[in-house]
Amino acid sequence: MIGLGKMGGNMTERLIRGGHSVVTYDRSADAVQRTVTLGATASSGIADLVSKLSKPRVVWVMVPSGQPTDDTITELAQHLERGDVIIDGGNSNFHDTLRRGAELATKGIEFVDAGTSGGVWGLKEGYCEMVGASDATFKLCEPLFKTLAPPNGYAHVGPTGAGHYVKMVHNGIEYGMLQAYAEGYEILHASSEFKLDLAQISALWNQGSVVRSWLNELAAQAFARDGDLTDLKGYVEDSGEGRWTVQEAIDLNVPAPVITLSLLMRLRSRQPDSFGAKVIAALRNEFGGHAVKHS
Repeated sequence: MIGLGKMGGNMTERLIRGGHSVVTYDRSADAVQRTVTLGATASSGIADLVSKLSKPRVVWVMVPSGQPTDDTITELAQHLERGDVIIDGGNSNFHDTLRRGAELATKGIEFVDAGTSGGVWGLKEGYCEMVGASDATFKLCEPLFKTLAPPNGYAHVGPTGAGHYVKMVHNGIEYGMLQAYAEGYEILHASSEFKLDLAQISALWNQGSVVRSWLNELAAQAFARDGDLTDLKGYVEDSGEGRWTVQEAIDLNVPAPVITLSLLMRLRSRQPDSFGAKVIAALRNEFGGHAVKHS
């Protein structure tokens, strides 16, 4: 396992608990040492990690998407041999995955893309694994997916590239679901007619309601700690998959208004004061004398 952050570290622990022998590497020596206490074998670098694996070697990469993944795979390819396998479990763009798969194929190295969902709860609950690979390579790696996933929680969804494609759309759907919950709870929170308890309501909605979900269970936990979320700022990042999903929808001429607007709302959350809104206010004042608020 290369990359021992929140996901990679917990996945390593789940694999060890499942009886797998794991060699680990991370730029953080402390992260590596933590896995050693769990039963992993430490390595000092990529070359050392490869040397400690038996053939056919299977190397799971859990590093940030983009250049870090490219750099890691490029270095790995210098030490691996025909028949070895690289699994990219990060949130890579499927176009990058197709390119990497083609490049590795020229060296006889198998490439698997495993779209991984589960977050920090995956260690306990298991990870949903959306796998793109050849049939033979999937079979070789299937024991890993079976250990990481809950029952029925992994699937071979297609050839290389398909795993990250499915995970991309999965995350796009997540954007829309989060936005819907956010809007609903903001309406409840804004109500002055009723003093509503969001912790009570969110917990209630998890009992037989059509809007019950794991996300809503997490909302109930957050509201139980602080119903007004006073310790948080309304600033929301995006990690790329939402943008890629929207672009794919455009490329395929598929209308995706909910996912698109949920992405745009994340962009708006990062603006302390929208210049675009100022333009609208100025124009309304110019053409109609409508009231404005001054800073």
